[in-house]
Formats: sequence, C-alpha cells, structure tokens
Amino acid sequence: MESPTPRDLELARLTLAEDLGPDGDITSTSLGLGDRTCVGRILAKQNGVIAGLRMVHAVAAKADLRLALRSLVQDGDTVQPGTVIMEIEGPHRSLLIAERSALNFLQRLSGIASLTRKFVDAVSGTKARIYDTRKTTPTLRELEKQAVKAGGGCNHRFGLFDQILIKENHIEAFKKANGLTGSLPEIVGKTVAEAVRNRPSGIKLQVEVEDCQSAEHAARAGADLILLDNFSVPELREGVERVRAAAPNAPPGLEASGGITLATVGKVARTGVDRISVGALTHSAPSLDVSLLLNPIG
Repeated sequence: MESPTPRDLELARLTLAEDLGPDGDITSTSLGLGDRTCVGRILAKQNGVIAGLRMVHAVAAKADLRLALRSLVQDGDTVQPGTVIMEIEGPHRSLLIAERSALNFLQRLSGIASLTRKFVDAVSGTKARIYDTRKTTPTLRELEKQAVKAGGGCNHRFGLFDQILIKENHIEAFKKANGLTGSLPEIVGKTVAEAVRNRPSGIKLQVEVEDCQSAEHAARAGADLILLDNFSVPELREGVERVRAAAPNAPPGLEASGGITLATVGKVARTGVDRISVGALTHSAPSLDVSLLLNPIG
C-alpha cells in the first residue's frame, strides 16, 4: 500500500481537529483512559469493496505515531460480513480519538468503490467502461476518484484544467457572445470548431449534445469525445450509428450520461457507446458499514 501523501496527512489533521475541538476527547478524559495498550480490529459488516485504507493510516499517524497498523486486505478487495480489514495496536485513548475519523473515510470511500463495482459488473461483456464525474465532495475529489478506480471504474477529467468539456451553458454563452444564428446543431458545430482551433496541445475535447444532429455536427467539427446526454436507449443506438457515419475515418468516442441506474446501465452499454458516466458513483453512494472493536492487552 502507498504511504499517505502530504495532502492525506493534512486532510487527516483537519478532520481530527474538527472532531477534537478546543477541549479534546472529554469522554476518554472523564473515564481516565490513557496509555494502556489495546488492539483494535476494523471489521466489515456487509458485502462490499474496500477503498481508503491509506486515509486510515493518515488519521492514525496524525492521532498518535505510536499506533501500529496492519492491513489484512487491500484497496479493491471484496469483503463479507465479519472480514477483518485492519488491525491497529496502540494506546487506548489514541485509538478512540482516531476511530470515528478513520472509519468515516473508510466507510465513505469503500461505499463508492462498492457501488462502482456493481456498475462495472452490470456492463460486463460489453465494450463500455464506467466513468465518474466531477460531482464529488469538495476537497475529497482525489480520494473519491481513487475509490472509483478501486471499484474497477475509470476517472473522467479531474477538473476544469485537464480536458475541454463544452456543455449547454458554454454553447449558449458562445452563441450570444458571437451573435450566432441558425439551428442548434449548426451552432454546436461552430462552437466545437472554435474550441478545436484554440485548445492547448495534447488536450482532449469533448462536447455534450442533446440530439443526434448536434452529435453529427460535433463529430465533423473535430470533437474527440461526444457526450450523449439524457438520450433514450433507441436514441443512443441512432446516435452511435449517425456519429460513426459522419466521421468514418476517425470517429469520436461516445459517452452516455444522464439518469443512468443499475437497472438501465446494461441496456445503455449494449447500444455501442464506449463510455458511461455516472454521477451517482460519488454523489449518492451509500457508505459501507464497518466498525472498530477494541480489546485491551494485559
């Protein structure tokens, strides 16, 4: 397992500071709990996929360097109820201080990995790959995107800086700024062509479209990727055919998005799209249920 990064450690520090406040763990203090050594075991309480072990190490390092951790599974491993995920040994009070912050990271990130794995399994046998979005928890994007990868998914662009993605509001703003007239598909084509001319070297360009004609114009204008947003399954099939006919020599990648669920993702994948982006992976994943049990030593 990779060691915690400086950013991991800073997130852990902020999380512990939020929990401890100005007066620290007053429950442990009131009970006189101190440096007696304990062993804690983090257990899975339901089936799922693990992610976020690095953050457990980061929290432990910031809580007390005397805490010794041993991971019994790795990120990406599947677990069942009762699986021991990690053992932690160290001062009783320090374990109690680290407990909630460490479990919060582990539960949240494992929940994302677990939901991602369900989507990945649902498109097995097709060429489609499952992608995340930027609909992430502020300041936790890197961790949440790593959790998607642990679940077998792929990462979309990280932020506004590493890929051009022209959406409806960009198209409308470009239209008004340049006084463009004509049909929406024509305006989409002109918007893409302008971005193609001005994009930085090596940067992919994607455009979100809402109809097949706009997708054709985007393909002819040189888009690398086309996002077919809120298309029905029949519309997706038509869009795939028309885009590949519009740019037969260098067809752009095709991505489906918008309201896709576990019940529908298999049908979407079988339309022939290359990618399926699912915002729910990071904004709606239920946390995986895990717990920490302590046993005093001596």
